[in-house]
Amino acid sequence: MIPTGGSISNGVIEETVQPSLTWKLDVEKQRIIGSLDGLEAVKQAALKILQTPRFCYLIYTANYGSELETLIGMNQVFVKSEAARMIREALTQDDRITSVENVVITVMGDSLLIEFIVVSTYGEFEMVREVIS
Repeated sequence: MIPTGGSISNGVIEETVQPSLTWKLDVEKQRIIGSLDGLEAVKQAALKILQTPRFCYLIYTANYGSELETLIGMNQVFVKSEAARMIREALTQDDRITSVENVVITVMGDSLLIEFIVVSTYGEFEMVREVIS
């Protein structure tokens, strides 16, 4: 039997913003110590994204993580442009992060020191990421 009547086109669709509530991780003690929401949750998510190698763990989608470790040992000019792109690509996969700005990359031998500002829907914050071979 085929239903008759009714229409989807007349319905009102309401979009609701989901909370960014997540577990708070104590990285040093490797424990969960509460919960986070808002800007603090975004900071933790950005840190976790950049610490997770992309394509390494099956639990994550192919869009999650970063590939910064692949740049070690490459030409410095190439590294500077690619590192900025990789960070933007990795972090903007999170819907709460709108952009990555003021990326400053310092090459020190086999390591990279990357400083940047993350702009999110909850505000902005500075991050520093060191990639060591």
